[in-house]
Amino acid sequence: MSHVLSDYDFELPDAAIAQAPPPDREDARLLLLSRDSGALREATVRELEALVPDDVALVANDTRVVAARLWARKETGGGVELLLVRPFGPDGAGLERQEVLCRSSKRPRVGQDVQILGRDDAPCGPVATFVEVEGDGRAVVSIAGAADLGQLLDRAGEVPLPPYITRPDHAPEAQRTRDRDRYQTLHARVPGAVAAPTAGLHLTERIRAALAARGVPFCTVTLHVGPGTFLPVRTADLRAHRVLPERFSLDEVQADALDRARNEGRRLLAVGTTTVRCLETLAARHGDARFPAGHGEADLTILPGHRFGAVGAMLTNFHLPRSSLLVLVSTFAGRERVLSAYREAIARGFRFYSYGDAMLIL
Repeated sequence: MSHVLSDYDFELPDAAIAQAPPPDREDARLLLLSRDSGALREATVRELEALVPDDVALVANDTRVVAARLWARKETGGGVELLLVRPFGPDGAGLERQEVLCRSSKRPRVGQDVQILGRDDAPCGPVATFVEVEGDGRAVVSIAGAADLGQLLDRAGEVPLPPYITRPDHAPEAQRTRDRDRYQTLHARVPGAVAAPTAGLHLTERIRAALAARGVPFCTVTLHVGPGTFLPVRTADLRAHRVLPERFSLDEVQADALDRARNEGRRLLAVGTTTVRCLETLAARHGDARFPAGHGEADLTILPGHRFGAVGAMLTNFHLPRSSLLVLVSTFAGRERVLSAYREAIARGFRFYSYGDAMLIL
C-alpha cells in the first residue's frame, strides 16, 4: 500500500464538480463497488432500499451544520471573513473565545476590532476582537455585543459551503436559504459542524422507512465536522500528515443499538467518511468491547495499513484528489480499485464532491 500522496491523484474536469444538488435527494446517481472483486455497477440513490444488504446496520452522522461563516469590516473599510471552526464547543456557545479561520487582505493584529455585518452588508452591532493570531489564517476572537452565539449566527451567519461550490460573496437570501436547506442531512440533530457529512445528504425518510421495513437498523453517531476534514494534505509522505481532531459523542441508546447490531452479526455500513472516522476511533481505543457512550475527540488518521475494526461497508461521495478522504476510502477498498472506479465515474459523467453523486462500497 502506498503512502505517497501523488499516488492518490487523478484528473478531474471542472465540469464534473457539482455546483448544486439534484432536484430531489434521491435523484443522485450511485456507483456500486465490490470491495472484494472491484466490480462496478451503476444505479441511483433511489434504489438504495433494494441495494443495501439485509445483514448490515446503517450508521450515519447526525451532526447539524451551523451557519458559522461571518462577514466583518475593519475600521479602514476592508472586508474580513471569519469561519468559526468549533462553534458550540465543549465550553458551550460562548462568545468570549471562538477559534476562527480568517481571510483578510492583511493579517489581523492582536487587539484589532472588526464590526460583524448582517445579511444586508451593514454592521449589525456585535464586534469581534482578535485575541490571538497564528499562522495559516488561524486566530481566536472574542465577540461583544451579542446576547448569545446562536442568536448571532441566526441573524448574521452563512452556511460555510466548501470553496469548490462557487457563490458570490454575500449571496442573495434566496440562495442562502436553498443552501441552508440542502447542505444539511434530513437526520441532522446536534448543532456543531462547519461542513456537512455529505454522504448523508442522500438519505431520505422514505429510504430509511423502506430499509426499516426490511429490518435494517438505523443508528447514529455525532461527529462535528471541522476544518481537519477538508484541509489539504501538505506532506508528500502521508505518514507525516495528521487530520485535526474533531469532537464526537455517542449516547447510551445509540451505543446499545450498535452493540445489538454487532451481536447480531451485522456489518456496520457507515454513511460517510466522518462516520467511519468516529467508529474506527472507538474501535481503535476499545477493540471488540462494547461501544461506550460518552464524548471525546476523534483523532484517528486512517492511512494505508489501517485494519478496520468496526466498519464493514460504506456509502460515500466522490472526493478530491490528494485528499485525506480519498486516502481513507482507498485504504478501505484498495487504491487501484477506488481510482479505477473514479476514472469510470468521470467517464460516465458522475458529479463529484459535496453536492454530487455517491458510491456504495460493499
